[in-house]
Amino acid sequence: MSAAPSRDLSATPVSPAEAGAAFDGLAAEAGLLVAVSGGPDSVALLALLADWARTPGRPPLRAATVDHGLRPEAAIEAERVGELCAGLGVPHAVLRWAAPKPAKGIQEAARRARYDLLAGEARRSGCSAIATAHTLDDQAETLLMRLAHGSGPAGLAGMQPRTRRGDVAIVRPLLGFGKARLVATAQARGLAFIRDPSNADPRFERARWRALAPALAEQGLDAARLGRLAARMGRQEEALSQRAAAVLAACRLPAGGGGDLRLAFRQLADEPEEIVLRVLATALGEAAPAGESYGRLERLEACGAALLAALRAGSAMRRTFFGCILALDRAGVLALRREGRRRRGVHPATS
Repeated sequence: MSAAPSRDLSATPVSPAEAGAAFDGLAAEAGLLVAVSGGPDSVALLALLADWARTPGRPPLRAATVDHGLRPEAAIEAERVGELCAGLGVPHAVLRWAAPKPAKGIQEAARRARYDLLAGEARRSGCSAIATAHTLDDQAETLLMRLAHGSGPAGLAGMQPRTRRGDVAIVRPLLGFGKARLVATAQARGLAFIRDPSNADPRFERARWRALAPALAEQGLDAARLGRLAARMGRQEEALSQRAAAVLAACRLPAGGGGDLRLAFRQLADEPEEIVLRVLATALGEAAPAGESYGRLERLEACGAALLAALRAGSAMRRTFFGCILALDRAGVLALRREGRRRRGVHPATS
């Protein structure tokens, strides 16, 4: 007997059983705040979570909509989300971004503001986690954007199902579902949703990648394949991070007289270059002033290469990087300390 042909699930609604499996890790949360923009993805997430949360023993559910104040229609859309939440029996809050808007980088600034507002509302309402409706399509777009920006393995692991923003968790339970299935879920339930015109605005990078998705899919780079790549990179990232943490512990030396972080760099140099860079990045993160960043991965790679070259040559080296002063002595000991305040017109020499 021949096997039945496989059914294309790309545009079928998410079933209660599938939703239950996706939400299984959320049962222990003190409370869930679901971020609802009013688009089909977040409306579907809201409805699925509302059904799931009705079972006794599940965490209380609340919803919030962020009005960024960037479109005149946003306030009315937020009110409609409130009406939808009332029909589902979910308490709802509208959070307004009242701060002055930057002239450049508006989407990134709006994203930071959105998470800040949501985290504040989660704390205020006693919710331990914020649930967002990021999908497999969002994951694919994120991967392509990071690839174009030169990200390393950590960046190519894409969005993670759970991250933290201070004391609040950010959970993304729908990362394994394509957007078409969430649209189908909202439609099957007769739930009204809006489509944000900025999602197709070519001024924004994510929208440009979204427009390329059909052509990429024709060449085999569809959302499912990119999502699998992100999962595989995430698996490698976990292994590499664990190895780097063990190596850092083994290479750490007693602190210097001024509290310098000191590493046995000669011992570290026996590791693969990827581990060297990860240990160096972690050490810099410990020593650098809060808020500093080494920026693009290429800068860290160049710094690591210079340190390794100096070690092989038996030379001492001193470099200012990432808000830190790195000093490698001829014995192969690397000391890192926070850079002091620079005087105007004076820049520490690098070698």
